[in-house]
Amino acid sequence: MGKRRPSRGDGRLVVVAFSGEKAEGFVDQEERIREDAKPNGDARDVRRSADWKAARAYKESGAIYEGRVEGFNTGAPKRAIQDIAKDLVHSLLSVKVIQASEEDKQLIFSEKDALWSKYSGQVQEGDIFEAKVGSVEDYGAFIHLQFPDGFYHITGLVHVSEVSWDLVQDVRDFLNEGDDVRVKVIQVDREKSRITLSIKQLEDDPLLVTLDKVIQQDDQFGSDISMSTHTLNAEALPGLQSICSELLQEDGITDVKIGRQGLEKRAVSQDLELWLSNAPAKDNQYTLLARAGRQFRPIRISDYTNGSLLE
Repeated sequence: MGKRRPSRGDGRLVVVAFSGEKAEGFVDQEERIREDAKPNGDARDVRRSADWKAARAYKESGAIYEGRVEGFNTGAPKRAIQDIAKDLVHSLLSVKVIQASEEDKQLIFSEKDALWSKYSGQVQEGDIFEAKVGSVEDYGAFIHLQFPDGFYHITGLVHVSEVSWDLVQDVRDFLNEGDDVRVKVIQVDREKSRITLSIKQLEDDPLLVTLDKVIQQDDQFGSDISMSTHTLNAEALPGLQSICSELLQEDGITDVKIGRQGLEKRAVSQDLELWLSNAPAKDNQYTLLARAGRQFRPIRISDYTNGSLLE
């Protein structure tokens, strides 16, 4: 099974105390800062001043600091977060200094920023990852990406629109925290340190599958419903008749035929949608696909203007 190192979690803060280990290649600079601070003052003040100078240097350089967790505060709002912090004690963490204010006595680290610096270069658009679902929100789900070492170092977001080709009214109907999933990377924003993921793009678009099926089966129009300016009595998807009637009022359209009704595997939208196939016209006839819920019906339009009315 994959492993996820204990961390701050999805945007929640755990305050920890660090000691010891320094970033590789950064020790000499920190020691020089300490030496510069030695001549005056009490030893403890000198050490404290040197520590703040070192912290500011880490922040300005963006170097990663390897620190050992010595303790944590008890002010975390949820017990689960305290448990995470407890697991961190005595472990080594890679962090970045994101705030170092001696005046306000605030020294804040980010493990998330350090992990991004270390591992984001291994993530490219189009990559597919094994992953684990983190927190689930109304707008989508946070997904932890599993890397070759078995750890989940970086988290991305699957927006609600990228969860499934099915109609998604509640993300929790499809994903729960702890689920194992496969995801595709569809965007990497390196300036904002954000990764956008998709689950549904690992499957075929049902619309394209249905269109291919419709285009290949011309006999769907052979014995079904034919509509002309004189005959329009077909019962189809709600609202489809009125749309076809309006099409027949357009100059150049001579006939509209509605094919047999079929069912798709997925309900993509409850609203009526019309899609135009990009397949080349045959004898000035164009194919539309009407769909709502799981129902679909192909529509064939005869257009003597060679398609200019549909552009």
